[in-house]
Amino acid sequence: MNAVLQPSACFHCGLPVPAGSSWLVTIDEVPRAMCCPGCEAVAQTIVDIGQSAYYRERDEYAVNAADATMVPPELRLYSNDDAQFARDASSCEATLSVEGIRCAACVWLIERQLTRLPGVQAASLNVATERLYVRWSRAECEPGDILQAVRQVGYTAYPYDAVRHGERLQKASKTLGRQLFVAGLSMMQVMMYVAPSYLAAEDGTLDNNMASLMRWASLLLTLPAVCYSAMPFFQGAWASLRARTLGMDVPVALGILAAFFGSVVATFTGRGEVYYDSATMFIFLLLCSRYFELQARRKAASALERLQHALPASASLMAGFPDNRATTLVPAGSLAVGDVILVKPGEAIAADSVIVEGTSALDLSLLTGESAAQRRKTGERVPGGAINASAALILRVLKPARESTLSDLLKLIERAGSGKPQIAQWADKVAAWFVLGLLLFAIAVFAFWSWHDPAQAWPVAIAVLVVSCPCALSLATPTALAAATDSLLRRGVLIVQPHVLETLHRATHIVFDKTGTLTLGRPVLKQIESLGSLSDDDCLQVAAALEAGSAHPLAQAILDAAKEQPRAHAQQLQEVQGQGLEGSVDGVRYRLGNAAFVAAIAGPPLGDTAVGMQGMTPLYLGTQGRWLTRFLLSDALRPEARDVVAYFHRRGKQVVLLSGDQEALTQSVAAELGIATACGECLPDEKLDFVQQLQATGAVVAMVGDGINDAAVLSGADVSFAMGSGAALAQAHADTVLLSNQLVSVLDTAKTAARSMRIIRENLGWATLYNLTAIPAAALGFLNPWLSGVGMAASSAVVIANALRLRKV
Repeated sequence: MNAVLQPSACFHCGLPVPAGSSWLVTIDEVPRAMCCPGCEAVAQTIVDIGQSAYYRERDEYAVNAADATMVPPELRLYSNDDAQFARDASSCEATLSVEGIRCAACVWLIERQLTRLPGVQAASLNVATERLYVRWSRAECEPGDILQAVRQVGYTAYPYDAVRHGERLQKASKTLGRQLFVAGLSMMQVMMYVAPSYLAAEDGTLDNNMASLMRWASLLLTLPAVCYSAMPFFQGAWASLRARTLGMDVPVALGILAAFFGSVVATFTGRGEVYYDSATMFIFLLLCSRYFELQARRKAASALERLQHALPASASLMAGFPDNRATTLVPAGSLAVGDVILVKPGEAIAADSVIVEGTSALDLSLLTGESAAQRRKTGERVPGGAINASAALILRVLKPARESTLSDLLKLIERAGSGKPQIAQWADKVAAWFVLGLLLFAIAVFAFWSWHDPAQAWPVAIAVLVVSCPCALSLATPTALAAATDSLLRRGVLIVQPHVLETLHRATHIVFDKTGTLTLGRPVLKQIESLGSLSDDDCLQVAAALEAGSAHPLAQAILDAAKEQPRAHAQQLQEVQGQGLEGSVDGVRYRLGNAAFVAAIAGPPLGDTAVGMQGMTPLYLGTQGRWLTRFLLSDALRPEARDVVAYFHRRGKQVVLLSGDQEALTQSVAAELGIATACGECLPDEKLDFVQQLQATGAVVAMVGDGINDAAVLSGADVSFAMGSGAALAQAHADTVLLSNQLVSVLDTAKTAARSMRIIRENLGWATLYNLTAIPAAALGFLNPWLSGVGMAASSAVVIANALRLRKV
């Protein structure tokens, strides 16, 4: 039996729908009115997960505020069996959006509430993105328990959806803007009444009746600010008290209420001072600070938001290709391996694919941080999330959209926001105890002034509550880290673990792998030694003609060195596995390969074939009865390797090179870069042992490797970096992934870490100095309530503005 719907009742909970409200959810193709954003969010989630039948089959409305202790049935629709929550056989995890985040106090309150829930193994809320990461035991907890626990402290949570999350953030910003406007208007109007009364009171020209009229007018003008604009502070304080904690909104709410009700009493009795001007100014300035903070959080998370919205929602499927080139618009999530899709210029590629037809330039900036477009042609792979910048492409899907490069990147980013460094945890703990100490101090100050000068007791106590700034203390670290992380992500550096910047800044040893890290990881032609009469250029062209169809890395090095298509074409090509190639170019038979292979056609070698190689790989070219040339190839150093190593030397760090390559080659690279400690022929477990021995002596070790072969040592180091292209993201075992695949990104991260720690120390120092100065000044009666409000808002603004400097590259 369906619940009977009243014409003006919320379709979800049954409470009256406010006049003029616009909260609607389409259920079974019928728009249904909702009474508040919370009901709208829950109802939309029920529809999104395909459980609309809940509304058709229910016997009563969902629980509402009249009985908030009950568990709403709709929260029980979520189950550990849902694929979106899968982690492993014993645990689940989820990333949730949380509505109503106002400041760092909300983060602490929600995390504390969830960690007390049986079965919850981890809970971390990112204040910059307003996203909550939770991990829990399958046996002890259900998703509905987590959503209900968040609801009990006054917040609404639901599984993350990029579009819906963006709409909610936009709505929250507009609401805060309206509250700020009302508070500003009330403040200005109250000031118009209060200023004349202050001036007239000095010369005695204001009679009692006029003074009373101005007080009553100020009361009426203050009501909108207190009853509407100050609601975020009251809601936050009430949520804290319900959870039996003392959040940062508690002293703020007490300060507003004390100033307002003290003034109301004075207005009704006609005795005492009124503080309507202080109350409205305090509300306005606090909302200014909160609005500034909200915009700062949006800016700090802007790179992440761009990535979230870069995932295309749909794709143009060519089901009949190649016979039929008609396209059908389908959800990107429905693409399967082998599907053929059309990607027009300006569109994002929905899934990792291979080009079937066409040549185009791709914008990979979101994936790698590289701004220059890259050319791709038929047969080459393209990553999901890349933007097609020029010509239309026909692609064959290699992986489903949920496993695309961009999706893997976003999974890593979700991990990136699921923890806090030690310095942030310390600040949160200090801020929590700070609120308790502040309330006890305010009571003591009120008691003293009641004995010393009763007329000043109330305004001094209000000033103490108002002037304190625990928000600045808690915002000092997360705002700076969010801004730094955003800046690095825009440059192709993904911070996966929260401790990276803090640990890298105090690292004593920087350990590099060689192949693919300090070097390019692929052979490059270093030298051509002539052994006959043919010129070096002609020899290179012959070698390129022989290697034109080979996929061997040495062949690619020869072709790269030729820099153009071979002028001739090889015929009668034969490849001898592990030795080389034989073929005819312009009617002449050549061999290209190792010395023994070429000697079979060219005759005995001319001298010692090992002379002058110094760890390089030789390729010989010869023809009938003649040796022509020797190509020397080696793994070339990255152009930026010297600058990176030199930077760490200047910073007083010990630089170490560990490699699995030959000892002689490892020492040669170390000497070229000025690295004093180098070890070659190291197996993966030997690299790990080396790092652990350093750690045993008290060293803090940063490791830079390729992310796959160095998995063990990357996991064992105090902080680690993986040189990662998009295709290898899922295999990365590092704390940081260098999406740009550029070694200079390690240098950028080190410089950003140094700036971040400096700014965090500045913010914490400022917040501490401000409170140590302002609170005693207020307690001694040197600051009145409105001036205290100015100081509190300014303190938060200084911290946020200082942190946002980290967004500058």
